Amino acid sequence: MIELLKKLISTPSFSGEEENTAGLIYDFLISRNVKAHRFLNNVWAKNKYCSPEKQTLLLSSHHDTVKPSPAYTVNPFEPAIKDGKLYGLGSNDAGGSVVSMLAVFCDLYEKQLPYNIVVAISAEEEAISKNGISALWQYLGKIDFALVGEPTQMQAAIAERGLIVLDCVAEGVSGHAARDEGENALYKAIDDIIWFRNYRFPKISNLMGEVKMTVTVIHSGTQHNVVPSKCEFVVDIRPTDCYGNEEIVDIIGSHVKCALKPRSLHLKASAISEEHVLVKTAESLNIRRYISPTTSDISRINVPAIKMGPGNSVRSHTADEFIHVEEIEAAVKEYHRFLEELSRILRDAK
Repeated sequence: MIELLKKLISTPSFSGEEENTAGLIYDFLISRNVKAHRFLNNVWAKNKYCSPEKQTLLLSSHHDTVKPSPAYTVNPFEPAIKDGKLYGLGSNDAGGSVVSMLAVFCDLYEKQLPYNIVVAISAEEEAISKNGISALWQYLGKIDFALVGEPTQMQAAIAERGLIVLDCVAEGVSGHAARDEGENALYKAIDDIIWFRNYRFPKISNLMGEVKMTVTVIHSGTQHNVVPSKCEFVVDIRPTDCYGNEEIVDIIGSHVKCALKPRSLHLKASAISEEHVLVKTAESLNIRRYISPTTSDISRINVPAIKMGPGNSVRSHTADEFIHVEEIEAAVKEYHRFLEELSRILRDAK
């Protein structure tokens, strides 16, 4: 599995450009005598003895990456192990989860279990796109619950915030900066940016706390002596289960003057019932449960799910990304332990 992860790191797989890593994953499964399938840049397979009478568990992770930070001090596409750490772009997010889930799926491929297993390694998770797990969903058949592989230190995220990315535009009138001319779009944007910084949504989630808004990008102006006629900025919003995404955008629109355009409204906050068998399995194994501040493919699937995988989220999207080799080895064992306990609980429930 470490060798497969090295190959994935060596092969650029930015969101929307994952053709070659999809091929690597497909070929890997075929080489293990698994009947694999591919749609666009998504790869999936079902265990050998699937039965329509059984519930189906989805093991899901993603093989696309963000683009490397310019602060990298090593080649992001040259995997190297140093002091037990495997360095490379996508090693932590989410290559460790990908290879760990593939290992467990291949181990269990020909086993008779009280549930079916489908593994899906999807594309474009890092982008707000419909060509990843959303496009693949129609081919997977009936899915009852899911384990989503992301770097959580093998802790179980039982809820996660959603995501809205807002593109905002403040319009003004250009003029000469030396004279009292024009209408400065940058000043207009500043007023709205201050609102984004200070506003607090009144409903506070018992699970997730407050809705969080952060202005992350701003562009304005052409040169020093021209009053800017346009200012564009981006707001990252992390919704909770207290508000629908459309509702949040409507509230913002009633307070700010800039034009708003959400890139997507389908990445909603989500949570799984504490009585669900996946949560009960985590509880039985004394796996720490927590609320994730980041979103994942859980927001794109419509079944109960928890997020759990090797690595640490704080390393994601950072320069010199890495994962400990022992984290992957431990994850394979922990996934096995989890699925064995899930089998026991389902059998006992009959």
